[in-house]
Amino acid sequence: MSTATEGRIDVRRDDRGVVTVTIDNPTRLNALGSALLAEFVRAVQALHADDDVRAVIVTGGGEHAFVGGADIREMARIDGPDAARAFITGVHRACDAVRHCPAPVIARVQGYCFGAGLELAAACDFRIASDQAEFAMPEVRLGIPSVVEAALLPSLIGWGRTRRLLLTGETIDAECALAWGLVEEVTAADEIDDAVEAALADILACGPAAVRSQKALIAAWETLPLVRAIDAGIDAFAAAYRTDEPKRMMAEFLAHQAARKAAAER
Repeated sequence: MSTATEGRIDVRRDDRGVVTVTIDNPTRLNALGSALLAEFVRAVQALHADDDVRAVIVTGGGEHAFVGGADIREMARIDGPDAARAFITGVHRACDAVRHCPAPVIARVQGYCFGAGLELAAACDFRIASDQAEFAMPEVRLGIPSVVEAALLPSLIGWGRTRRLLLTGETIDAECALAWGLVEEVTAADEIDDAVEAALADILACGPAAVRSQKALIAAWETLPLVRAIDAGIDAFAAAYRTDEPKRMMAEFLAHQAARKAAAER
């Protein structure tokens, strides 16, 4: 468990199977130090084996930041390449825990989303941001390169925009992030929870097994050649029928359609 000055990871689960993981270190803009990163990894990995988890929300404590970045005070004390490797591997493990979570993960982004925070957001399945959010990869302004899950950015925003962010360290606002494809939705600050709930409602309306299969398939598509990606999809489709979920949900759909048709004919 991290100390009070380092913050904590708060995990809350509702009766729908929605888990909210909050990086709660608001006095430090939710900066991620080694202890907090390790606690985050443990919290998220604990969800991997729980088939009843339907969706995960990752957010930051307070109103001013999602994650303001990795802990600069700790990085300033790093003494040599081995310690540097250990620290940045901790950042990667946090992002990797999110990417490999079987359930969909939504980044709820308010305020600053810098450096390791942007890498963590990029590792989520999609991002909903407040119009007050700001995004940057400022590592080069601190004498280090942007690394680990910064490698996800080209697939989100393209190589040119990735180079612009990483080589200049500039900050962009939420409107620009939306235009670039860095986030999927921008809302007023006081409406972000409503937007997250709307996204959750869509996820929860789907078949739980189908959603998990779809997420795994999308992950496979990222690395497979096209022919193998299509074959993987055929396998996933066939595997869906090992449960009653397709027949049950299709029967419900057809019954609903029949009821609507009968009502319209009255």
